[in-house]
Amino acid sequence: MESITLGQQGPTVTPLCIGTWAWGDKLFWNYGNNYGSKELQEAFDTALEAGITFFDTAEVYGFGVSEEFLGQFMHKTDKQVQIATKYGPAPWRFMSQSVADALTESLKRLQVQRVALYQVHWPFAFLMSQETLMNALADEVKRGRIEAVGVSNYSAQQMREAHQLLATRGVPLAVNQVRYSLLTREIESNGIFHTARELGVTILAYSPLAQGLLTGKYTSDKPGTACAKGDRTYDFKDARRIDPRFSREGLRKIEPVMSVLRQLGEKHGRTPAQVALNWLIAQGNVIPIAGAKTAEQVRQNAGALGWKLADDEIGHLEEVSRPWLR
Repeated sequence: MESITLGQQGPTVTPLCIGTWAWGDKLFWNYGNNYGSKELQEAFDTALEAGITFFDTAEVYGFGVSEEFLGQFMHKTDKQVQIATKYGPAPWRFMSQSVADALTESLKRLQVQRVALYQVHWPFAFLMSQETLMNALADEVKRGRIEAVGVSNYSAQQMREAHQLLATRGVPLAVNQVRYSLLTREIESNGIFHTARELGVTILAYSPLAQGLLTGKYTSDKPGTACAKGDRTYDFKDARRIDPRFSREGLRKIEPVMSVLRQLGEKHGRTPAQVALNWLIAQGNVIPIAGAKTAEQVRQNAGALGWKLADDEIGHLEEVSRPWLR
């Protein structure tokens, strides 16, 4: 399997990352309802069998439960697994020691001594300056507890500032984790994508399937369980039940993109989701973070690897998805 280096000199990882936001999360994903620890263990094992060894988590996912699951699962395998986790700036975290303490707790839950990537979950540090925050992260690189530093949801200017602050300590900024898919292409128009390329920063693309919209499972005319609201076709049990993109009108809007994904999927013997993930990988310097709660979802995600869309096919998808550039 091909591999990608995070940033200019970070760790080398697989070109697809497994997202673990749903691992233990009851607020958004209803963990414990239709899936549990057994399904998550199977998803983890299936990822390793497929050659995918890069996992993304955060201290807030399931209030630490996601990290705990990864720690338990890694403890049962002798394969090398690379973990990206995140520090959440909060109002009460106003000293650099807060970063060290949060990392210590994450490492305990993960049962490791270091992580491949440690990211700042959002750019608002409240009472802690970006200078203090980046210096604290650089200190942890020097201590050897993290291999690379990343940020998440940073604008082009915020990313540039973080890059400059870290550079004064001789530490490169490795990644910016942002929302990116065929239906969320704003990073191409707001400067994030181009600034990342200029600075040598890798893009980690979260929600690469737009919360499932790009899987092809949801259509405006497909029979489903009607919701209380008349514009709904599907009765979601999570936050998608109030997301306008999943209304009948929202699903109609994405049909041109879905039509092309289906056509290309039939041509290559792939699913629409696999084509959508492959398109992201084809952008270069982009690693999709594909969430998975079950082994089957991991297998589906893994089908995005080992093949490539042709240039004209990439261009066709770029053209049909232009309405989502802004």
